[in-house]
Amino acid sequence: MRRRTPPEPGTAPDDVAAFEALVARYGQRIYTLAYRMAGNEADARDLVQEALIRVWRHLRTVDPAAALEGWLYRIVANLFIDMLRRRPPARVDSLDAPVATPRGGAVPREVADPRADLEAAVLDRHLDADVQAALLALPADVRAVVVLCDIEGYSYEEIAGMLQIPVGTVKSRLHRARRALAARLRHRLEGSP
Repeated sequence: MRRRTPPEPGTAPDDVAAFEALVARYGQRIYTLAYRMAGNEADARDLVQEALIRVWRHLRTVDPAAALEGWLYRIVANLFIDMLRRRPPARVDSLDAPVATPRGGAVPREVADPRADLEAAVLDRHLDADVQAALLALPADVRAVVVLCDIEGYSYEEIAGMLQIPVGTVKSRLHRARRALAARLRHRLEGSP
């Protein structure tokens, strides 16, 4: 008797229905997490897409009784860290140094005043934009912990499991993140724009 191999995920209608239900239930949450970590829509969409591809590939191994949200968040967090590792280091240019021209000359660097852009001025007045900017200023590993704890509401133990780090590391990163965020958002607490 010939042994049948199980079909690939996606070939059975039940697989499609299970995947669609998972996306409907958790899709917005994992996008929000990815956006808070990455800080921009393009990277967040890439993270979510890659996370959902991984979920699709492992759909048949998922225990429906397991904590799926934690598993999904761990996938997104690990993909985010991998994305940062693959990126080349950021290039830093001095704003005081002149810009070299193709003909060998130099011209003074001009930096646009962000206040001149009406849209940027409006966004600056919103707390969400300030919080996002403060989050993006944090190192990625610290940002992941504060997003999972303070924005998503996970416990230290759940975060430690998701990121595969000790609980003490979660606590120290969270403490460091909260101090840095408080310093960056102090102007909000003092009531200045």
